[in-house]
Amino acid sequence: MDKVIFDKVHKSLKKLPQHVVTKLLAWAQSVELKGLREIRKLPGYHDEPLKGDRQGQRSIRLNKAYRAIYTEEHDGTINLIIIEEVNKHEY
Repeated sequence: MDKVIFDKVHKSLKKLPQHVVTKLLAWAQSVELKGLREIRKLPGYHDEPLKGDRQGQRSIRLNKAYRAIYTEEHDGTINLIIIEEVNKHEY
């Protein structure tokens, strides 16, 4: 079972464009219904591991400008997916 946690970004979600928040919530719902392993296979989110200072974290693209960064923790039978931040990606 997978559970998505928004504690660290709860306040900042209010400042984001609504379509970005909607896509993040849709991703989280899909993860909780189908599991992170299955959702990673979907090419639309471009789920990828990060490097450098962010090694151990992963990101998904919410649109061309925004991405969400998350980490995974295992708590017995529950896989916790913790959204660390949602930011405007610099290219």
